Amino acid sequence: MSSMSRREWLKAATVTPVVVVSGAPVEDGSRAWAAPAEKDVKAVVTQAAKFLASKQKDNGDLAPDPRVGPGVSALAVSALVRNGLADHPVVAKGLAFLEKQVKPDGGIYSQGLENYTTCLAIVTFKEANADKKYDKVIDAAQKYVRGLQIGDGKEESDVQFGGVGYGGKGRPDLSNTHFMVEALIAAGASKDDASVKKAIKFISRCQNLKSEFNEQPFASKAGPADEGGFVYNPLEQDNPKSEKRTAAGGLRSEGGMTYAGLKSFLYAGVGKDDPRVKAAIAWIRKNYTVTENPGLGSAGLFYYYSTFAKAMDALGEEPFVDAKGVKHDWRQELFDQLKKTQKADGSWTNANRAFLENAPELATAFALLAISYTTKK
Repeated sequence: MSSMSRREWLKAATVTPVVVVSGAPVEDGSRAWAAPAEKDVKAVVTQAAKFLASKQKDNGDLAPDPRVGPGVSALAVSALVRNGLADHPVVAKGLAFLEKQVKPDGGIYSQGLENYTTCLAIVTFKEANADKKYDKVIDAAQKYVRGLQIGDGKEESDVQFGGVGYGGKGRPDLSNTHFMVEALIAAGASKDDASVKKAIKFISRCQNLKSEFNEQPFASKAGPADEGGFVYNPLEQDNPKSEKRTAAGGLRSEGGMTYAGLKSFLYAGVGKDDPRVKAAIAWIRKNYTVTENPGLGSAGLFYYYSTFAKAMDALGEEPFVDAKGVKHDWRQELFDQLKKTQKADGSWTNANRAFLENAPELATAFALLAISYTTKK
């Protein structure tokens, strides 16, 4: 798939040669770009699966903390299935555990975080639904998360309209909303689905882009470093003490959130010629990296890897060209970074404790999920 405005970026840029590593070639019209070699991916994934097996409880739960409930289990199972290990014992036990978390209201949760864990579980059950076993569970769960979306009683002009938080009708954020969009699309929702369209309204209001889609004050105060990127919570603009506010009164763009926003647009059928998509890609070109979460450094790094991989896969630009004209085989670069940082026991962990990524079960699940997108399906 051709990139959006790629010609414009390349016009004034001098392309820096990139050495092609071994693997399956992907043609971009002028040369071959490699994907990770199957044997290398298999070795990394096998070690990670052994680690997860060693941490899985007898009841199938992989969560290191009750606050994340079945979310970690859902992420790990989905990642293993996507990496070709649908028959692994961790998957069977994990799915059985998730089935026990299904509530009479259709939600799939344990101790709070109802939207987060239900959305992750929907995607996981869909990945493992080859025999249609989970059709009823998925249908009930997607109806449940629709009920959590902020809409009734709110004007469409309200910044919260269309968003969703962790549960109930609490404060919405981009992270929970992008998980909801992904879950609804996985469950079979179309781009014209009412809940998806409402979610895109909220997601648009999380972008540092003043436009007909975002009239929020912070969007008009974005400097060159933040324009086009996305923020976690647009309501932070009303908090003068927020560390995420800029000196000009805007909000800082974050890498994980920007890929989450772009992914949501692409999944929901927003075209590549749309100004929101163009602006997001332009920000990513300026901030392309696989070594940190732009705007947050090491915080949420493995979450970043998962949204990075999903968005780049959906974008389909092979290779990806950054703002300096450098071509990146993003699949190989991401895989190499994760392979390099995998620990001897097969796990990954983040020394930064933010977002519970110091728990190796969670970091490993995110890493494996990202790896599943580094191979061409």
